Amino acid sequence: MRRAVCPGSFDPITNGHLDIIARASKLYDVVHVAVMINQSKKGLFTVDERIDLIRRATAEYGNVEVESFHGLLVDFCKQRDIPAIVKGLRAVSDFDYELQMAQMNNGLSGVETLFVPTNPTYSFLSSSLVKEVAAWGGDVSHLVPPFVLEALTERLRNKD
Repeated sequence: MRRAVCPGSFDPITNGHLDIIARASKLYDVVHVAVMINQSKKGLFTVDERIDLIRRATAEYGNVEVESFHGLLVDFCKQRDIPAIVKGLRAVSDFDYELQMAQMNNGLSGVETLFVPTNPTYSFLSSSLVKEVAAWGGDVSHLVPPFVLEALTERLRNKD
C-alpha cells in the first residue's frame, strides 16, 4: 500500500492545503494528514477542532486519515510505515526552507519528500494571512471551505 503524509498546523485548513491533499490522494492509496503540535505556538483553533475541520473537508476523498502528532515528523512516518512526505511549494522562499527540511528528514530516516507546486490560484495563501484578513473583516470566503469560514468567523467574534 502506497502511503504519504501531508504535515502542517492547519490553523485553519485552507483551499490551498486541500488542493495539495486532493492531489496527493490521487497518487497514494492512503494520505495521512498530520496536524503537528507546536507547544510554543498558540493556535486559533484547538488541535481537536482542526482535526474535525480537516476530516470534514477531506471526507469526499475516501483515503485520507487525519490525526495529530507531537514530535519529529520522521518519527510519525516510521511509526506508520510512511515512506513519503508531500509538501506544497508556493514560492522560491518555500523551496529554500523545505529543501533543508527534506534533506534533514531523509538523512534522519530515509523518508523522501515530494514537492508539489501550488495551484497558482493559491500561491499567496497561508493560514496566517486568512486569519489576519478575516480578523480585519476581509472576505476570505473564496479561500476556505464554507464550514471553515463559519468556524473562523465565530471564533474571531468570540475572541475579543
